[in-house]
Formats: sequence, structure tokens, C-alpha cells
Amino acid sequence: MSPSDDDGSISRVNPFAIALERDLLQELLLGKRNKSTRHEYAKDLKNFFMMVCAQEPTPVLVAQFLQMDRFSAVTLVLRYKSKLVDKGLKEATVNRRLAAIKALVNYAYQVGKCDWTLANIKCEKVKPYRDTTGIGPEAFKKMLAIPDRETLKGKRDYALLRLLWANALRREEISQCNIEDLDLEAGTLSILGKGRGTQKENIDLHHKTCKALQDWLLARYELDSKQPLFISLRPRYGHRLTGDGIRKIVVEIAENAGISKTISPHRIRHSSVTAALDASDGDVRSVQKLSRHASLNTLMIYDDNRTKAQGKITALLEDLV
Repeated sequence: MSPSDDDGSISRVNPFAIALERDLLQELLLGKRNKSTRHEYAKDLKNFFMMVCAQEPTPVLVAQFLQMDRFSAVTLVLRYKSKLVDKGLKEATVNRRLAAIKALVNYAYQVGKCDWTLANIKCEKVKPYRDTTGIGPEAFKKMLAIPDRETLKGKRDYALLRLLWANALRREEISQCNIEDLDLEAGTLSILGKGRGTQKENIDLHHKTCKALQDWLLARYELDSKQPLFISLRPRYGHRLTGDGIRKIVVEIAENAGISKTISPHRIRHSSVTAALDASDGDVRSVQKLSRHASLNTLMIYDDNRTKAQGKITALLEDLV
């Protein structure tokens, strides 16, 4: 096959020659523990094959791509990257789609189904956490006042908000928790942190959060501790509340609270980390225990944004002239 067709597509070959090829794409996806990662990889790889050959990926089509010579394959992927950039996609989106293709190629290389990699294709430069602003404690109090805590839904949503704010958790970290992960007596929750594989870690809960979680579980009256900690109430009662489900709950509550800024679970995480830095007078090492960021440099970005360090230096320079 060749990437030199006028329409930028992969030219077709006789499929019978490679009909017995393994489904490498599915093997790659099955090897990913995180359901969200599997979903994103599948979506991004579908986008790649649809853009370069106007077909959804099949085992045969994937094999055709992997059996290209290195020069042709790199040219094809660079052309794809260029199209993404021309469409005005954000750098992080371009990099995520490239990462999915690289992961497929790397997996094929490891199992002997491809003799080249895409290691030399550079990602777009991204400045992380350009905007770490969120909302302050007073605005979040307005959100906490929205759930009707006399109802089952209100008890669930209130407990969810408490957990998001006080522990700066990511939505997937909450979604993956089961009832058995919660120890109300010890005041801890065992979570599967980002980038931790299957290794769970205990985090400490405040008594207000414990009380909210206890009220939710008592009202729900679920005896099986292996069931999800948070569930959907409608239309499918009992199903694990997904990360997107948590996002929709947060968005609705923020709108009802009259908050103009777009709020998401991750925006609440930003808010919590910033508020913690304010309350601790910039004690980044202590706040790192809350946020669980692998690098202290990430928290320094939060702190610089919080204190408006650049603006202060600019003011000092202005005062010199």
C-alpha cells in the first residue's frame, strides 16, 4: 500500500492474503485496564482510519497499515497530523490522537507484527494547566445548598460534592470506588489513583464527608459491599455512575446555583487545590498530599497562577521607571 494517493487514503490490496491476521487493535484495547483509556483509544484510532482511508478499522485494514514500509507509514501519519492541525484542533487533542496510533504501532512491534515505530514523530508543544482557576469556597457553598438532602438523589449528590471538594478527587477515581472501599470507622476511602495501575491507596476523609456518605448509603440500603459506591438512579437504577454521569450532575448543580463559570469535576479539583494553597499559605508539599500530583512542578503552576507571580514582577518593573 502507498500513502501517495491523491485523496491521502491507503490503497486497497487483496484482503485474502492477510485474512488470518490477528485483531491487533482489539488486543491493544483489551490490554488497557482503564475503561476510559480503552474508549478514547478506540475513538481516536477510528478517527485515524476514517480520515486516511474512509473506512472504520478492521483487522485486515490495521494489518495493511502495519505492513507498510516505514517511510510510507511515517509520511501517512505526518499527513494525518497536519490535517488535524489545519482543522484547528487543540494541541492536547492532536497529541492524544497521535498517542493512540503510536500505542497501536508499539504493540504490533512488540508482538512481531510490525518492524518500525513512530518514535520520531514529535508531539505538539503543550503548556500544561494554563488555566487553574475555579471557584472559591463561597461559590461552592451555593452548590452544596442545591441538593435536596431529604431525597435519595439529594443525599447522593451532596455526598458526591463533599467528596469532590474536600479530597480533590478525579471523577474516574470516584466512579471506580465500591462500597467496600469505604471505611467509615477509620474515615478512609481506598481509591485507584491516576497512573497507579491496580495499586489502590487510602485517603483520609473529613467527618462531614463521612456523614454525607453514611446518609447516602443508609438511604440506599445496599447490602452487597461489592456494589459501586455511587450509582445511577434513573433511568437504570443500580448501574455504576460513570465519570460522564458525575460530570452531568456537577454541571446541573452549578447551573442551578447560578454559577456563570462552566463547572466540571476537574474544575472543582482545580478549585480545591487552589483553595488549599490559599489556606495553607502556599504549602505546596502539604497540598501535594491532597492532590497526589506526581510532580511538585505541577503544583507550582497552581501556586504561580494563584499568587499572580508574573503580574507582581511586572508591577515591580513598572515602578522602576
